[in-house]
Amino acid sequence: MSRETRWWWIRHAPVTEHSGKIYGQGDLPADFRGTDTTIRGLANILPMDGIAIVSDLIRAVATAEALQKAGAAWSEAHQEPDFREQNFGDWQGLSHEELSASCKELNYKRWLAPAFERPPNGESYSDVVGRVVPAIIHHTSTSAGKDIIAVAHAGSIRAAISYALGLDPETSLSFSIENLSLTRLDYIETDSYMGTWRINYINRTFGSAPY
Repeated sequence: MSRETRWWWIRHAPVTEHSGKIYGQGDLPADFRGTDTTIRGLANILPMDGIAIVSDLIRAVATAEALQKAGAAWSEAHQEPDFREQNFGDWQGLSHEELSASCKELNYKRWLAPAFERPPNGESYSDVVGRVVPAIIHHTSTSAGKDIIAVAHAGSIRAAISYALGLDPETSLSFSIENLSLTRLDYIETDSYMGTWRINYINRTFGSAPY
């Protein structure tokens, strides 16, 4: 007998009030202008009786609320601080140019820094993987066999992909995760083995987000 726990990962709506600065875990609001078609497309495909696990940053919470207004529904909802975006520490509030000028050795194209580079007073992307994965394991166990709608961030969604595919953190930084995109990862268990992950799709979009 098999059992599937289905994870529906959604990245929050765009953030536009950052003035070109690195914001990471800064609690900035989402901008929903021009997202109606995308939000409706997401709401229409989501299961109606799932469990919502939402990052506690306001842009993720507001995205979950917008999905509900568009017709999405879940049986219960919880906020999960471990699904927050990466904490860039002292880099938050800097422009990308200011970061490049102060950290010239970080000539890196895929993300702000390599996976194991930890900003002062912040965390590395590898640290993000280290906090996201235990939360996934916990919720997969406590909500086994159910649909989990996770509204989170690019970093935490990449961490989930890294875990599901068994990738090292550096490799998983190659994935593009757009605002209001959907990533579907299913954990499948049977009586004969512990379980495995099935990747249905990554970064699926509905309509065009405006930014």
